[in-house]
Amino acid sequence: MRLEASAIKRQLRSLASWSTVRRIATIALGCGILTFGMHNVHQVVGITEGGVLGGILLLNHWFGIDASIASPILDALCYTVGLFVLGAGFLGWSAVSSVLLALFYALWERLPHLFPDLSAYPLLAAIAGGIFVGVGAGLVVRCNASAGGDDALALSIHKVLGLRLARCYLFTDLTVLTLSLSYIPLSKIAFSLVTVLISSPLIDFVQNIGASPAEGTQSVAAPAHEACPEASSELS
Repeated sequence: MRLEASAIKRQLRSLASWSTVRRIATIALGCGILTFGMHNVHQVVGITEGGVLGGILLLNHWFGIDASIASPILDALCYTVGLFVLGAGFLGWSAVSSVLLALFYALWERLPHLFPDLSAYPLLAAIAGGIFVGVGAGLVVRCNASAGGDDALALSIHKVLGLRLARCYLFTDLTVLTLSLSYIPLSKIAFSLVTVLISSPLIDFVQNIGASPAEGTQSVAAPAHEACPEASSELS
């Protein structure tokens, strides 16, 4: 019996280790896709964001608060909410994603742009940008992590109110984009709206791949994730 128990423990440790490797690899893939789109599409074309990034620009325009100050303040507020609603485990994996995001940003900045310049086709750029953000952030969220304060806030709203994740992202993004109309022309906001309308449901779709309809509405991590199965018990 002791030998059997010891063998079972070794097998569980092996599975836990492999599960962690898969989880980190999935987060890394998501961070790579997200930052690739941000660097090669959003920054090149100048597409404005909703969420925390849009909030930073809003505070800078109306109150003169520097981005270096506004960014950590807004992220800290969102992560504080996430800590109380989603738990400490969420913050731990979000720290991993933050490091990977920084590394991928550093990588892309040292390389020439690897995606066609869509400056002359802003609508196409908005669509492409929405796909990159949706798939990348969806993979990160799928593993119970966050690619920024936006994710932490949307996931917290999702957990508390039980709304679909796409609606939570839309609520936060559209709120900021609506406020941004106070200083950004509607013509520019329109392309940002296209990106948001694509990325928000796409994040929800990627996060819920492999889940039954009932599972997808219960909690952030309710789906039976193939890439991050251990995430399913952390937020339920």
